[in-house]
Amino acid sequence: MTAAKIRPALEGYLTERDGKPHLLGSRCTACGTYYFPRLDSFCRNPACDSTDFEEVPLSRSGRLWSYTNAAYQPPAPYIPVKDPYEPFAIAAVELEREGMIVLGQCAEGIAVEDLRVGTPMELIVEPLFSDDEGDAIIWKWKPQTAGADA
Repeated sequence: MTAAKIRPALEGYLTERDGKPHLLGSRCTACGTYYFPRLDSFCRNPACDSTDFEEVPLSRSGRLWSYTNAAYQPPAPYIPVKDPYEPFAIAAVELEREGMIVLGQCAEGIAVEDLRVGTPMELIVEPLFSDDEGDAIIWKWKPQTAGADA
């Protein structure tokens, strides 16, 4: 990443804790259901009618629940971040503590052929794009290395 200012590509989706990136979610204070992205209107759990949430950093690790690829450039009005378009793998990861599924791109260099359902995965951040304001980072998933934690 460049020495310029680093910023999240999506404001309010990422936080840092103990020098490590975390997705930022919310938890219903009545029933304990987790949400990502953050939720602040009403609990979507049918058995709960609460409107109170606390902001929480989510687990950094989980297991690969499913995966696919983004082999084709999306149609207009979507603009590819890289020109020419480069296909990438997408992972659905079941978070370790929360048990919820979070989608995200896979890290640079991780292809669909490298993935298997059940693989331990960890959250990282990489630049999505760079401009005059610096790097805009996004969360991504990669197979977990020894010593990675939640």
